[in-house]
This record gives sequence, C-alpha cells and structure tokens, in this order.
Amino acid sequence: MLKGLNHLTLAVTDIRTSLAFYHELLQIDVHAVWDDGAYLSCGPLWLCLSYDPERASAGKGDYTHYAFTLEPQVFTGFVERLQLAGVKSWKENRSEGESFYFLDPDGHKLEIHAGDLQQRLAACRQNPYRNMIFK
Repeated sequence: MLKGLNHLTLAVTDIRTSLAFYHELLQIDVHAVWDDGAYLSCGPLWLCLSYDPERASAGKGDYTHYAFTLEPQVFTGFVERLQLAGVKSWKENRSEGESFYFLDPDGHKLEIHAGDLQQRLAACRQNPYRNMIFK
C-alpha cells in the first residue's frame, strides 16, 4: 500500500541555474550537489534536480504542476520577490485560497499555495465543481 509521495525528481538543463532558482529564490534547503544533480528538501518533500539534455526539447505540456505550501502572512511578499526576479507566471488563480502559478528556469510548472485540502473541500462544498461528489 502506498504511503505518500516519496520524492520529486525534476529533469533540468542546467544544475547551477536550477539550484540558484530552488535554493536562493525559493529558499529550499540543499543537502547535496554533484555534477549532474542535487538533493534538496522542502519540509517533508525530497526534491531531486537531475541534469537531462532531453528537457530542452520538452513542450509546454498540460496542467501538471507541483505546488508548495506557503503561510498566508508571507504570501504577498514572496510573490513580489518572484516577480521582481522576473519569474514568469503560467496561469491565473481561479480557485479557493491564494495561489501563484510560475515557471522554473526549465519550464516546470510550479505553484505556491496558501491553504490546505480541508479548506479547499470546505469551499467546494459551498460552491461545488460541475458534477462534484463528496465521499
């Protein structure tokens, strides 16, 4: 039986650029770095950056993205810091809770979100999505 997300590996085109983005800009902790990769952690999330020259030819893709939790009281300042650094947004927030959708240097779709699943479900009970069923 699965117990949760073990780790997230992101294929990147340049380890140094990605490390600067995830560690310096997003402030995710670094544990190890090597020529073709890096291990970081964000709370309980183990994040691996892995050099992959194939990433440069990857298309825009779909709605798949990776969301990080951020406390509501620091949300606005954090978004402003990302925008000042020239980070590109890929989607406007249309759901409950504060979210900012942005791209990393390799075009991975990321999100910072202030809120949790229980808050989202409560909002959905008030305004359910089309044909939504609660269990």
